[in-house]
Amino acid sequence: MLRIALVCLHTSPVDEPGSGDAGGMNVVVLHQAQALASQGHDVEIITRRSTPTGPAVLNFGDRLRLRFVDAGPAHPLAKGDHELYIGEFSEALSALGPYDVFHSHHWFSGMAALPVARTRGIPHVQSFHSIAADDSTPLSDGERAESPGRMAGESWLARESDALIAISEAEAHTIETRLGGSPGRITVVSPGVDSELFAPAAPALGSHESRRPYAVVAARLQPLKGLDLAIEAIASVPESIRPELVISGDASADFDGYIDELSQLASRRGIADSVHFIGPQSRQALAELLRSARVVLIPSHSETYGLVALEAAASRVPVVAAASGGLREAVVDGVTGVVLDSRDPAVWADAIARLLSHDEEADELSSRARERAETLSWARSADALLGVYTGLVSSVAVA
Repeated sequence: MLRIALVCLHTSPVDEPGSGDAGGMNVVVLHQAQALASQGHDVEIITRRSTPTGPAVLNFGDRLRLRFVDAGPAHPLAKGDHELYIGEFSEALSALGPYDVFHSHHWFSGMAALPVARTRGIPHVQSFHSIAADDSTPLSDGERAESPGRMAGESWLARESDALIAISEAEAHTIETRLGGSPGRITVVSPGVDSELFAPAAPALGSHESRRPYAVVAARLQPLKGLDLAIEAIASVPESIRPELVISGDASADFDGYIDELSQLASRRGIADSVHFIGPQSRQALAELLRSARVVLIPSHSETYGLVALEAAASRVPVVAAASGGLREAVVDGVTGVVLDSRDPAVWADAIARLLSHDEEADELSSRARERAETLSWARSADALLGVYTGLVSSVAVA
């Protein structure tokens, strides 16, 4: 049995994805933690307290706990402001444990946990989930550094951590080329998907004849996610087959006013009545939303993977995704969905219209997407993590 600390400084894994700064990272951490605990390991997720009330620890069964520690004010912060409280969080970590391994998620967490791991002589594993881009890189439009120390901090973590976990081959390449991480310490651990929760609609409910079809975007509402492209694309679909656009998620404090910008864009394009902002959804509600959609759009400028693509696949719904980062791995172009190199709304509109107009093609993509999703479990993902953990812990024991 391993005693595993999963460190998530800036966001709690139990926050609903799409709310505040919660996103795919929250889903990955929580489900991997549950899978690790179900295999008999003692797992503690550690996050910053962001509300003044509530218990210090939430227990999810005998082997999984969520611990809230005091670091900075007990209220939500803009994501970039968390850098100010790394030191306090690190001090709080130093009083916890014992643990056999620290696994940090996002650079804030790593900056706090790596010094504690070094003091204790235990391994430190780092997952980034997103990586800052220098202004000179082609991705600067979509991924500017969120806080002053980020690029230096990520590079330090890539050099000094005992192992680096990437969620895709694309992210592994970025860790190596942008941060200088050694390829020998990088392991790609693909995410899983809950294929029972995210499941196809029953045949009677799956009929598209009785309702106006809709497309879905599920994401944190920020420019990086390319929501303007989704609106422009839907507006460019011929009116006779144009679907509604349902946008699930909310803007964080860093992007206050962004929803108004998107609403104004929809108004200018004449589709304000067809674009619906429904806020962040529970996992159950998101599953219901996806399984009845005709298509899921992922127009992000950058994604380390794109977990929603897997959830749509499990729901037997075709995806149209941007050819950015790990989305090329989450969606197999022409097999489980459509991957587009272009950000021209007309090109996206053509792809959407084709899926709406050619049921056989859409059904073929959806069927193969579901088949692939059924092979990608969270237990499989946890097994890959354990291989990294046990190797590091064994090396420490031998030393």
